[in-house]
Amino acid sequence: MDAAKDKEKARTVNIERIMQLIPHRYPFLMIDRVESLVVNESAVGVKNVSINESHFQGHFPGRPVMPGVLLIEAMAQTAAALVVETLGPESEGKLVYFMTVDNARFRRPVVPGDTVKVHVTKLQNRKNVWKFRGEAMVDGNLCAEATFAAMILDD
Repeated sequence: MDAAKDKEKARTVNIERIMQLIPHRYPFLMIDRVESLVVNESAVGVKNVSINESHFQGHFPGRPVMPGVLLIEAMAQTAAALVVETLGPESEGKLVYFMTVDNARFRRPVVPGDTVKVHVTKLQNRKNVWKFRGEAMVDGNLCAEATFAAMILDD
């Protein structure tokens, strides 16, 4: 499909809508916006990193670095928003659980003041299991990457 048609079907999801889609809340909501969401395909989550976040008190005092596991969590939350938006209103607020994280790599630190763009692409889904490729980028530089799978739970 050409880039113009992809842009036409891409949408932006604001923080209020994210909180309808997934149950995460402060201090564990790791995305502030989702841009370029293409249903059943991909999404780009945005995380504005602030020194006021609680994990910086201990990771690391004097040299704050966003924990790599939280970058992976931002990937998962972006993917969860994509899954729920793809499945429709009956899935809003349902839990999407990690099943696997493979080939995680951390390339450069993320620090307060950075804006992280979290790119997730659906690789496949079968029934309620979804597999994704994720990349966390700051200013076009790769900070973290992973392949992961998650399952959406029916209560």
